[in-house]
Amino acid sequence: MSLASKTKEIVKHFEFKFSKSLGQNFLIDQNILNKIVDAAELDENSTAIEIGPGIGVLTQEMARRCKKVVAIEIDDTLIPILNETLANFENIKIVHNDALKVDFNRLIEEEGLENIKLVANLPYYVTTPILTKVLMEKLPLKSIIVMIQKEVADRIVAKPGSKEYGSLSILVQYYCDVQKVCRVSKNCFVPPPKVESSVIKMNLRPPKYNVEDEDLFFNVVRHAFNMRRKTLWNALKPIGLREEDLKEVFTLSGIDETRRGETLSIEEFAKLSNTIYTKLKK
Repeated sequence: MSLASKTKEIVKHFEFKFSKSLGQNFLIDQNILNKIVDAAELDENSTAIEIGPGIGVLTQEMARRCKKVVAIEIDDTLIPILNETLANFENIKIVHNDALKVDFNRLIEEEGLENIKLVANLPYYVTTPILTKVLMEKLPLKSIIVMIQKEVADRIVAKPGSKEYGSLSILVQYYCDVQKVCRVSKNCFVPPPKVESSVIKMNLRPPKYNVEDEDLFFNVVRHAFNMRRKTLWNALKPIGLREEDLKEVFTLSGIDETRRGETLSIEEFAKLSNTIYTKLKK
């Protein structure tokens, strides 16, 4: 039986109703499923955290390849379905919770997870908050492999000077080496979403950039992109420096105050925030 047929049969058997508010679209394409699991490079020494397992299709594939899978599901109505579809796997732990409220570091410690990959078909509405949470909390992840809206994937891999480039691009590229795995048609889901999707892989690594204060660095980035049409001079006025000090920051950093945030590389943002850091300390 095909993955599409199995999924539809389970949905019908449990009389499951898809929730628009939770962004539920179940993957029904075996080829895409295989690409996700292959990209995760799971083996008997690795563990996986999955957010939004749905009816457990991806969960099962990962459990066959790795030591342990912890699947986090927010929807009450999916828990009994998962308990049945995953009943034959002893290496799967289902956590009934909102991933945005989960203490991941505590979960990792309690479950004894090592060599961890975060793998998920993320609901579109929660993609940016989830990625921000797991990256800013500096979880001990090896990689993140997620299926997300194509437009968001384009923003993540975007380079300076493009209209897609923004604070999300910088956040992910600051902590990760990023690559697109594949594009996914809306016909690969039930129900079909209104947009195309992409699978993207992020390999975590120590930051390549010398940043004195990461909170300040990301604050500068946020200010620079809050109003994209503003020059850096106008965008950074609320940062807390007197005008004469801000003027000196641009002079010392060698960055033209009339540029816009979307033109700066991560290295230039690091230089700018480090100069501001020095000024604020005086």
